Amino acid sequence: MKPAAFLAALAVPAVVSLAAVAPPRPAAAADDYPTRPITMVVPFAAGGTSDVIARVVSEQMSQVLGQRVINENVPGAGGSTALARVARAAPDGYMIAIGNVGTNAAAYTIYPEIKYTNDDFVPIGLAAKTVPVIAVRKDFPATDLAGFIAYARQNPGKVNLGHAGVGSSNYLICKTFTAAAKIDVTLVSYRGAAPALNDLMGGQVDGVCDAAASVTGPIQNGLVRGLVVSAQTRMRTLPDVPTAAEAGLPEFQQQGWNALFAPKGTPPTVIDKLNAALRKAVASDALQRRMDDLGSIPATEQELDAAYVARLVPNEIEKYRKVLAP
Repeated sequence: MKPAAFLAALAVPAVVSLAAVAPPRPAAAADDYPTRPITMVVPFAAGGTSDVIARVVSEQMSQVLGQRVINENVPGAGGSTALARVARAAPDGYMIAIGNVGTNAAAYTIYPEIKYTNDDFVPIGLAAKTVPVIAVRKDFPATDLAGFIAYARQNPGKVNLGHAGVGSSNYLICKTFTAAAKIDVTLVSYRGAAPALNDLMGGQVDGVCDAAASVTGPIQNGLVRGLVVSAQTRMRTLPDVPTAAEAGLPEFQQQGWNALFAPKGTPPTVIDKLNAALRKAVASDALQRRMDDLGSIPATEQELDAAYVARLVPNEIEKYRKVLAP
């Protein structure tokens, strides 16, 4: 055998041997996904709208994926603390985030030194849309929206409204509402919607800017008073709370949303599996009933598409850059 042929013959077993011990390719790992629990990071304290929606979605996705989807609440900086953490996570599908218009759109204008950009995430799909509600303490002097606005104008800076933190979707509700009503009020920042709502029920603040998902129960139980919902029609769960148009403030028009995001670089196969699980979760009877009870709106077939969220977010970033411009 010639020397070259002899050396080639020796090389063949070596190549085979190396292939046998080579680590699995990322694609193969993605094909097996998931093999362990998934963490869904929630950017606000437990009990708020994002947290409530995340828990419902996680429960249903767990059943589809065959692995637990565990919620982890990471409040702070209007939700940006949590999103920064997810942006730095390994892009393997085992840490994802539920974000909203605040954390994934307005935050870029409100927090110039933010530790992430829109390019740091891959959208998975929209989960739900939320309906803004303005609620006040049950003993507030005004009993309707017109009275509230009149009172606020007569007492500039003295009325206070709680929200889930600067940059949160609830903060944007406050900004949109006060601009539409042309009132000067004090905005009080909390680490989530639930602490703000707790203080409202305790009478420590005059009102909150919130979403129906977290404030419906307290309104139904008479713990707080709903003034107005930013919706085209009255909500089934809050039939006594007028729409903005009915209450004389048609300019108060806003709708929130919650979507799932993964770190940039997450394999498309993993994104596809998470999207498929999200679709089945949103279509489930359990989630549909729960969203209806909460006054939230499950995402439509089109909105569940990751490409829809990829188009939505840049538009929302630009929208709130204009709204929040000094």
